[in-house]
Amino acid sequence: MEHLPPKKAYYHLPGLFEFYEVYRLFLPLFHDHREYFYDWCEIGSIYGAPEGCLWGGGRTGLGQDIPQDVLALTQKHRISARLTFSNSRLREEHLADKKCNVLCKLFAEKNTPQNGVIVHSERLLKYLQAHYPALYLVSSTTKVLTEFQDLLTELNRDDFRFVVPDFRLNRAFNNLDTLSPGQKDKIEFLCNECCWFGCQERKACYENVSRKNLGESCPDHICHAPGGQGGYRFSQAMKNPGFIGIKDIQETYLPKGFSQFKIEGRGLGSAMLLEFLLYYMTKPEYQLLVREEIYLDSMLDLF
Repeated sequence: MEHLPPKKAYYHLPGLFEFYEVYRLFLPLFHDHREYFYDWCEIGSIYGAPEGCLWGGGRTGLGQDIPQDVLALTQKHRISARLTFSNSRLREEHLADKKCNVLCKLFAEKNTPQNGVIVHSERLLKYLQAHYPALYLVSSTTKVLTEFQDLLTELNRDDFRFVVPDFRLNRAFNNLDTLSPGQKDKIEFLCNECCWFGCQERKACYENVSRKNLGESCPDHICHAPGGQGGYRFSQAMKNPGFIGIKDIQETYLPKGFSQFKIEGRGLGSAMLLEFLLYYMTKPEYQLLVREEIYLDSMLDLF
């Protein structure tokens, strides 16, 4: 049977715990007023981690919302929830961490739709497979897979449902076009990275976060890349050679057979998250309406 290109893009959104209050308002809008939003996109998952998780990585977790409330919201709207447990420096003794195990147990039990974990550590991967087999696994972008052969090896592993390559492979179409339909289904492209395209410090930056989450005493990672001290700006991210915008998704990635797209931004604040939701999902004529619905909620601090 001919494998047809996917008709829809699935977004994997940031801030499961960090931006619960935004999603509490946005998800009902998305499901009750689909006319406000592009019909070619859906929400594939929402990812994040609470504050103080030893297994956390990528970004230091800042979310303080109650896990049961977070899961009740995603389950209500039938959206997969993912724990970002991408710490690269875990030792055997860390696997017994009570908080992370309680979260995995909860996510494994509240599993309609199925929830998952984003992982880096092989030690953690094997532990999760043994103790929480109901959770699917995602290979983290913190592995910084910039070589296509490394990406191919990861895609061919049965351990992972999805693999997030480094953003610098986003337009490596000479190689990406050679993938099988099944391999294409597993790639989850990081769309809106602002990091300098030539950065050589990405692994060191992620490792620094892993060390801090473990409570190790270490100085902050100082980014020496051009523009590294300026903070995240969506306008700059759009100029990045690896940026994937909505036109790219519609006209290039979907026709080529790719359907999974990750939006970063757990540490950027809820106002920036809203800009991502407007740009990637909301029709231009409804963006002001959606923005007002979110802004006018007196319980939400957007800054």
